[in-house]
Amino acid sequence: MNAAILTLAQLPAQADTGFFATVNQVFTKILFTSVDFLYSWILLFLLIGVGLGLTIYLRGMQVTHARDIFTSLSGSRTSAMQGITSFQAFAVGVGTRIGIGNIGGVALALAVGGPGAIFWMWIVALLGMATSFAESVLAQLFKTPHGDGTFRGGPEYYMRAGLGWKVPAIIFAVISIVASGLAVPMVQINTVAKTFEANHGVDSFSTMIFVLLLLAPVILGGVKSVARASEYLAPFMAAFYILVTVAVIAMHPVQAWNALVWIVVSAFGYGPIAGGVLGGIFVALVNGARRGLFSNEAGLGTTPHAAGAATVAHPAQQGFVQSLGVFIDTIVVCTATALLILISGVYEPGIDPDAAGSLTATAVTTTLGSWMALPMSLVIFIFGYTSAYGAYSYGQVALDHLTENKFVSWGFRVVAVLVAAGGAVVSLPVAWALSDFLLGLGALVNLAALIGLAKWVRVVLQDWDEQRAKGNGITFKVADHPQLQERVSSGVW
Repeated sequence: MNAAILTLAQLPAQADTGFFATVNQVFTKILFTSVDFLYSWILLFLLIGVGLGLTIYLRGMQVTHARDIFTSLSGSRTSAMQGITSFQAFAVGVGTRIGIGNIGGVALALAVGGPGAIFWMWIVALLGMATSFAESVLAQLFKTPHGDGTFRGGPEYYMRAGLGWKVPAIIFAVISIVASGLAVPMVQINTVAKTFEANHGVDSFSTMIFVLLLLAPVILGGVKSVARASEYLAPFMAAFYILVTVAVIAMHPVQAWNALVWIVVSAFGYGPIAGGVLGGIFVALVNGARRGLFSNEAGLGTTPHAAGAATVAHPAQQGFVQSLGVFIDTIVVCTATALLILISGVYEPGIDPDAAGSLTATAVTTTLGSWMALPMSLVIFIFGYTSAYGAYSYGQVALDHLTENKFVSWGFRVVAVLVAAGGAVVSLPVAWALSDFLLGLGALVNLAALIGLAKWVRVVLQDWDEQRAKGNGITFKVADHPQLQERVSSGVW
């Protein structure tokens, strides 16, 4: 999904004059300033701190359970009857995580923080694997059955059931409906439309109609339809993009090695990024951590909506799967983008951040030829498309927490399709900032819930370890944990 985190410098010029235009301009600047402060100085350090704390509390599960993480997809496509398989939930999360920000966001990190920013993206991704594990386990543990034969889970569900937080759960659900369900799909499609208009002369209205026809069948089909679409499209999308990178590296092995060395050396303040050693480290760390955290979404409370929908035998199973999603998003895909840019030579220290959006596409066409312009545009389209319907599904799960009324649900799906497609023909800098602000506020509540419920994550992980040591089939039975029975929905575990 990838938060935009726009800056004041990217604000559109305000040509109108008069009282209302002045009020609008002041409001817009306040909003952008608030978003920048929230993400740079509050959420950034909270997300890192919670990730580090969970890593320690769960005894370095990223390392001690590396085998479980990297083998978690084995058997994950096993039929879940009417429900959603573990792999489908993984694919929804990957399809939403790996969005346009993996292309433009990494380029922006390079432009603002230098190659060293990529190193710190790796570090926060490793911490984020523990955070994603925790919130996905909780989404599974406190999920509830739904009328369509699937499950519903996410921060709203574990806040209410696990902590008794009714009002925060409602607030988080409303935020998810507006920000994830409506705003994020709209701005993702807006970026797709701008790309095709600038690179191929396709007018925005044509893109809107095309997107409308493609999104409608998926979104109107609900969460199960999103899962089925993601199962095939998301892996194909990621695999194609990684293959392009592998081709570039194979053609330029020396440049690839030099790029990796540049990334590591620059991370510790040695390079053209200014401010001396300490200043260089700070610039690289802040920008790399910022882009990494909001690329993989660990801690924001978005992907648990997908994780909680899966039918699995043990909550830890989906936690490992979603941790793998963080690894793929940041360590694999974001690194692929960085290497593409650095190998091609299109990056230069001090490059204008406003030019970051086109860096990746330029890098590919520079190394592989101009014929790759159209395939790269199609990749951007698929990134935006999967992020749009994946984000919608998060909003749908949040809505189902508030009501299971079928008419309300169908009305939301119709509105989601129209709003997302309409994003192709409007200017959306304020919508980007507003969605970022809402997602940031939701993340604050989610992080508080993760801290309050961390003990249950460790209980689940210990249960997994104990059963694994016995060598039998691993199945979570809530009856073995009487302290949880009153909190967990009956019939789920």
